Amino acid sequence: MLPRVCLWVAEPAPRPGLALKRLFDLLVAGAALCLLAPLLLLLAVLVGVRSGRPLLYREFRVGRRHRLFPLYKFRTLRPGSSARSSVAAEDDPRIVGAGLWLRRWRLDELPQLYNVLCGDMSVVGPRPMPPAHADSLPAGQLECILSVRPGLTDVAALHFLAEDAVLAGRDNPEALYLRYLLPAKARMQVDSLSRWSFCSDMSVIVRTLALLWSPSARDKSAAALRRLLPES
Repeated sequence: MLPRVCLWVAEPAPRPGLALKRLFDLLVAGAALCLLAPLLLLLAVLVGVRSGRPLLYREFRVGRRHRLFPLYKFRTLRPGSSARSSVAAEDDPRIVGAGLWLRRWRLDELPQLYNVLCGDMSVVGPRPMPPAHADSLPAGQLECILSVRPGLTDVAALHFLAEDAVLAGRDNPEALYLRYLLPAKARMQVDSLSRWSFCSDMSVIVRTLALLWSPSARDKSAAALRRLLPES
């Protein structure tokens, strides 16, 4: 059982667009949890059969205004191994059972609909970071990114679809991620937030549904991300 009490009422927002965004989050997260309940049950059974318990993984991430919150995923790593690194390339030996398949197609992220319902996250927004990753960003960038709720998806998340794949086979993937990929991702997030509108959120959702499970989109992402990394 998840040890949280959901915040069913939207927070007051200074702009009508933000109030509409929160109402949209509540409607989408609530409807998605109801419609996807059979899939969530099947995935929970799959994790239990292939990897054992616990079924869910909880890790504290940095949310809006620097507030820490527990983020939920289906567990894809060996219990207790996440403390070694918050970055897991596709060839990481900590990945267990059906973990690689769940991670590749982002199915392990579905429990975060609960985070959206509770008000910790939004449907669209910068992906939530572990505290150590947030501390590595310049203060100005970090303040901009943390001025909004983190999200399930955004423009940067789509561009970085294949980050786990491009980090595979490299020494110290977390160091590479922090030095090369995270700064590029943060710049993209800040740029996206500077041009935010409710319509832009709708565009991101449509693009996510079109690209998230597309092998060609992953190939294009991998090609772009390899150009950001040094030669292996």
